[in-house]
Amino acid sequence: MTSSSSLTNQREHLFRRLALLTVITIYLLILAGGIVRSTGSGMGCPDWPRCFGRWVPPTDVSQLPLNYQEIYGAKLKGEVEFNPVKTWIEYVNRLLGAFAGLLVFALLLVSIPYLKNDKRVFYWSLVSFVLIGLNGWLGSRVVATELAPYLVTLHMLLAILVVFALLYVMAISYTGRVNVEPVNRNKRVVNQILLWAMVFSVVQVLIGTQVRESIDEVIQRLGYSERYRWIDNLDFRFYIHRSFSLVILVFHLAVIYQLRKHTTTKGLLSQLITALMAMVVVEILTGIVLAYFAVPAAAQPIHLTLAIVILGLQFIALLVLNADQLLKNRAVQQPTYSKL
Repeated sequence: MTSSSSLTNQREHLFRRLALLTVITIYLLILAGGIVRSTGSGMGCPDWPRCFGRWVPPTDVSQLPLNYQEIYGAKLKGEVEFNPVKTWIEYVNRLLGAFAGLLVFALLLVSIPYLKNDKRVFYWSLVSFVLIGLNGWLGSRVVATELAPYLVTLHMLLAILVVFALLYVMAISYTGRVNVEPVNRNKRVVNQILLWAMVFSVVQVLIGTQVRESIDEVIQRLGYSERYRWIDNLDFRFYIHRSFSLVILVFHLAVIYQLRKHTTTKGLLSQLITALMAMVVVEILTGIVLAYFAVPAAAQPIHLTLAIVILGLQFIALLVLNADQLLKNRAVQQPTYSKL
């Protein structure tokens, strides 16, 4: 192996590792966002990008001006009360978001050499960077509008798009380097079932955000001390969300059935589908915990994060199933990097 090809392999390896780290960080960011929501810390920092006018948030009310409620409570109708735990939960969420943005930017820089042989890697890295920047700005609007429900939902949708863009970049960079078992027949049927499972999962996530908003409305009426009554006071959206999970389960069972029927060997695709099925079951179990055990705060961010993990696995499985299509636009399987 020449020194040039060795350098190429090292850069490829760096790109793939960085892409994986970036995806993991985005999922941690989604988990952090769920913790912010479940603990009611969304306005823990009433201003943006600083927090109570400071780059490092206060840890005690004595570090704030005596009239801080008047200063920061104008847009919150005077209902701002310093809570160091909620403040730091929100601030750590922001720091993680900034770190994720830096990782996506680094990924964009590392993807530049791919312009010579597979422009998709660079352009989708660029899309990821634009999307995460847009979502960061949207996060500031969420604070500015006092957690407007439609912006919170849009914030989540953009996070899903960031995950998809990054996973697509990863899939392209790994294409031709992993073995995928062939689907002998009915590949089109498996594609359609998996695609519909993704569509229904996105719908389920959106309905879930609506359920979360209805819980916020119930909290305003009953308070946190009446947690055990929250579920009983929810409207039809909760029951749609609960029942819809069975539809998603059926679609995943159908995918597993089709793959086992039309593949003679077990490989990456089978492993992905098995992991996907396990995640769906665990997701349903966390939903049961939320419904029948008084909506424990710890279960809420887990339930949300699992939903996005499921979407990610569905998308990867779809890409792996169609790995031959990903190879079509590649000039050569091993990218040749220009000298830097």
